[in-house]
Order: sequence, then C-alpha cells, then structure tokens
Amino acid sequence: MSYYGGFPAYVPVAERKERAEESVKKLKKKNPDISPVVITGKTIAKTWWGKSWNKNLESYADYANRIARGRSYVKNGAVLDLKITKGNINALVQGSGSKPYKLDINIKALPKNIWEDIINQCLGKIESIEELIQGKFPKALADLFTSKGNGLFPAPSEIDLKCNCPDWANMCKHVAAVLYGVGAKLDDEPELFFILRQVNINDLISEAINKKTQNLLEKSKAKGRRVIEETDIFDMFGIDMEVQGEDDTKDKIK
Repeated sequence: MSYYGGFPAYVPVAERKERAEESVKKLKKKNPDISPVVITGKTIAKTWWGKSWNKNLESYADYANRIARGRSYVKNGAVLDLKITKGNINALVQGSGSKPYKLDINIKALPKNIWEDIINQCLGKIESIEELIQGKFPKALADLFTSKGNGLFPAPSEIDLKCNCPDWANMCKHVAAVLYGVGAKLDDEPELFFILRQVNINDLISEAINKKTQNLLEKSKAKGRRVIEETDIFDMFGIDMEVQGEDDTKDKIK
C-alpha cells in the first residue's frame, strides 16, 4: 500500500466495499455483538426519525459542506460497528488502510428546560409509544421536535467528534459516515434517539395519557370520580409501555 502525505493511496469503491465486508467477518469472529450499518437501496434513511436526524445535520452550514463525504462510505458498508449509548456513539469505520479507524462521538444531554417545554407542548397530542416511535404525530409536533435551538435534535455545538485517522479535519469522512449511520440505525430503533439525548421517552406518553384522562373525567360530570390507578389508565387506552416487548426497555431509556 502506497501512502501520500501520511494518507493511504486511493482505493476504488468496489475494492473498498469488499475490504469492508472482509473486515466485518473478521470482527464477528472476535466479537459476535458488533453492529454494522447495512444500507439497502439508494436511500440511507427511510423513516421519519432517520430522515430527520440526517436532515438536521445537513441543515447546519458548518456540517453541510463536509458531511456529504461520508455518504459513499456508509452506503458501501464502511461502518463496521456502530453502538449508541447514553450521550455516546462508538464506531469502527474501514478506511483506505488495513485497520479500521476508531471513533468516539459525544452528544450533550438535552437541556432539562427544553425537554420540559417539549413535554408541555405535547400534552394530549401523543397517546402511545407506538405512535411516537413510528413518527406518526401532528406536523406541529414534528416541527417542534426539529426546531433549531429548542428541539430534540442536537446542534454542532452539542456534538464532540473524535476519530483516530490522520485527517486533520474535525469532521473527516469517517465521522460523517458514522453520523449518517446513526440515521440508518434510527430507522430500526428510533428509541435509541432518546437514549442518546438522555431523556425518558415515557415522560411524553405518561403526560399525554394523564391529560386525556383528565379531560374525559371532566366531560363525564360524574358526581363521584373514582381514583384511577396508573396501570388502569394504560390498560384503558390499550397502551403497552414496554417498547418492542423487551423486558429491559424501561431500564434502557431511563
């Protein structure tokens, strides 16, 4: 492999894709739990959450001109592993060299005052986790979630990027590939977004249920209003507070 100015020589797309596939196979032998980003079709993200994540990144001038470099990388399977935890994204990206690069991206927690304001504006408008996860909510809420400075999605100032490649740029193509990869991951697991931003998705749902229940009781004009237990309220609306049926979901999104 020849190097120019500290960088590996250019590798054709087909060869790079083949190399990435081989790297995934090797990594899986050592760690079966790796989570590569696999893009099928021409679109990186297909759901509201994935598309909105990518659109948010592209909306900032200091990202828009550089993030495009990562599209081909993520589409060609270069993101060998991508894991999302509270406020953190860890990834491995296959570059032109033989060894994949390690990336650590930190996302600041959503400020408490913004989260509380979003909850207040969503009262009575979201009735189930399924509705929220699927991105099926009023356009007004979609605009609220994506509002710059006051929405759910992070601004560049809230994102700290680190990659051990030789590129001096703050956002190298490997970082850009991972950020696009997050959008693809949110297609399958949108609840990861709330984990990343360190907020509890159940806050939105519980408040919405309480608001609707209160309205129903007020309209009933019943002389004696019995106290409804929280679990009874959830049953009333047929809402399962466990995301995707996983036993540990509540612990994951606290």
